Parts: sequence; C-alpha cells; structure tokens
Amino acid sequence: MNKMKRFSALAVCFMCMMALMAQGMKFEPTGTTLEEASAKAKAENKLIFLDCFTTWCGPCKKMARDVFPQDKVGAYMNPKFINLQIDMEGEYGAPLAKKLQITAYPTFVIFNADAQEIGRFLGSSDADGFIKNVEEKSKDNSSSDFQKRFSNGDRDPQFLLDYLKSLNASYKGDEANTVAEALLEGKEATFAADSTLRMVFMRSVINPFAPSFIYTVKNPASLKAQIGDMPVEMKIQNVLSNYQRQIINEENGTATIDQPQFDKFVALLKELNIPNADHYRLSTLITLSEKQKNLEAYLGYIREYLANNNLDADDMQLARWAKPFTPETDAKYRSQMKEILLQRLADIKAGKRQAQTTVGNMRLSRPTDDLLRMIIDAMDGKMPQH
Repeated sequence: MNKMKRFSALAVCFMCMMALMAQGMKFEPTGTTLEEASAKAKAENKLIFLDCFTTWCGPCKKMARDVFPQDKVGAYMNPKFINLQIDMEGEYGAPLAKKLQITAYPTFVIFNADAQEIGRFLGSSDADGFIKNVEEKSKDNSSSDFQKRFSNGDRDPQFLLDYLKSLNASYKGDEANTVAEALLEGKEATFAADSTLRMVFMRSVINPFAPSFIYTVKNPASLKAQIGDMPVEMKIQNVLSNYQRQIINEENGTATIDQPQFDKFVALLKELNIPNADHYRLSTLITLSEKQKNLEAYLGYIREYLANNNLDADDMQLARWAKPFTPETDAKYRSQMKEILLQRLADIKAGKRQAQTTVGNMRLSRPTDDLLRMIIDAMDGKMPQH
C-alpha cells in the first residue's frame, strides 16, 4: 500500500511537471523593457527573444494566436529565452523601433544577455518553421565579423557585397546604406553603367546626403537611360520623403524635430534645385505640428503649402489634412479648415479644378467633391447623406 501511495505521489508530481512543461511561450509582463529583460537574461543565463509587433499587423496577431501558445513552441523557447513582446508604435517601442531599424512586421530579434543583437527574421510561419528560424538566428550569423571587418577598413568589393546582402536580409536599412555608400564611393558618375552597382543604389541608398544620391538628382539622365524615368523619379521621391519622417523624433508621447538636421535638409533641397523642394520642407512641418497637436501652426503650414505656385495638393491630400478636425475640435480651427475645403469646392464648381475620380489605378466610389462635403458635415457632427 505504501508503495502504491508513493507511486501515486510520483505520478502526480510527474503529471504536474508535464503540465508545467506543456505550455506555450511565457512572455514577460507588458511594459517590460529590453534593459529589464537583459538583467533577467544575465541572471538566468538565457538569450532574449523580442517579438516586434503593432496592433494593426495581421500576421503579428496570427503568430500570437496560433503559434506562440503551442506546447512545442513553449518547450523550445522558455528554457532558452527571456521572451519579450513590444508594441513598436508605443511610447517605449517607437524609439526602439527606430534604433533597431524595424520597418516591417512582425520582426523577431534575438539578443544575447547584454542586449546585443545576434540575429533577426521576419514574417509569420507555422510552429516548426518558427522554431527552425529561431534556432538558425540564435547562432552567430557572422554579422559581428562583418561589422568588425568593415570598421577596420576592409573595402574589398566582394566583401562589401556579401555584407550588404546580409544587412538587406535583416532589413537593417541604415547600416545597409553605409555599406552601399562605401561601394559607390568615387563611382558617383559611373555606377549607372554597372548593373550590380545600379541595384546597390536603387535598393540600399536611403541617405539624401549620399554623394551618389546628390549626383543622381543633379544628373539623372545616365540612370534614367538604363532603367527609365519613373523608377528614378520614384527613388528620389522615396529617399526625400523617408528622410523627412526620420528627423521627427517621438518619445514619451511628445514629438520634436532634429533642428540642425532639418536645417541641413532644407539647405540640401535648395542645392538640389528640384521644382517641388518646398513640398518636403512643408510636409515635415505639417507632420510635426500635427503630432504636437499645434493646430495654429498646422493650419499655417497648410495655407503656406496651398499658396506656393510650385506645389499642388490634390483633393485626397486635403482630406488627409482634415483628419485632426472633429466636432470636439476648437471651433476657431474647425472654421479655418472648413474654409480651405470650401475654397476647393468653389474652385471645382467654377471649373478651375476637376474633382478626382481615381487615386493612382484605383477608381473611387464617388468623386472627391462629394468626399470633401462629407468631411465638412462630419466636422459639424452631421451624419453623411447617402
């Protein structure tokens, strides 16, 4: 009987142990920082796994719902990792995303206990694929060796191409740009004739101050002759648009601008002498004042944009600018935004402008003059008329 009792007790203990093991990934409490995870990882001799997600990301939700809770995933991850989930658009997450160069979701990053990155991978997968990716990226992927060789001055072209390939695979845009600039150094006037270097420029140069970018903006003909006008124009537009977003910093619920970099950017736009240079300057200031909830400045910059003969804001842009204005907004500012929209409607009625019926290749369900009227009504709390 005693043997039976002992056996039963052992069986219960075993079942309890199995129950503890049979669980999905155990994540640190919401709000845990990478620094706190690092301290815990050091104490427990573990690595750190970071799930970089956003609230709107469908694949992120799929991973959280279908993969992370699986027993085999927890059995693999929990003994080896301090598991962390951070909303990359939250107060703590937004600056971290910028620091880590996170631009796509979900991104999964693996760190050592000192919070130094070992590897990363992107996208949803099944449980087996996830475990395989974690296992592969938990090993030293030689990124530190690449980084060390580059820092020590290695500029062998094949090495730089290999390093660039590794960085692009990890979506490390800032570092990839630095390596791309090294590859293109001294070749600003000739790279367009080389298919490999063209690809390096088009894919990896994101710095508007890069000599290759400045040369291309001033002398676009050689690159356009190789790949056509539209890709080159889109490249120029994307680099300038992305940079104007980078110089706005958001931290702890406040938005500020890197004024020295902004001034340098404005000077560069003048040097490049592109017809719509003021678009990037004013768009930056409009975005900043919106994030700062400074509607006085916001409306002032919008009016300056509309008064500039070199610029043109279409109806959909006006609709986007009207987004901060609700029935709860100060009536003074609502009235000013309504005046801007009403002026556009008057221009359409007088034949000075045509209402949009398409945006790109997408056909709108109704012309934009109807949309602008609906927005004006919504500002006053009126329900749209169908």
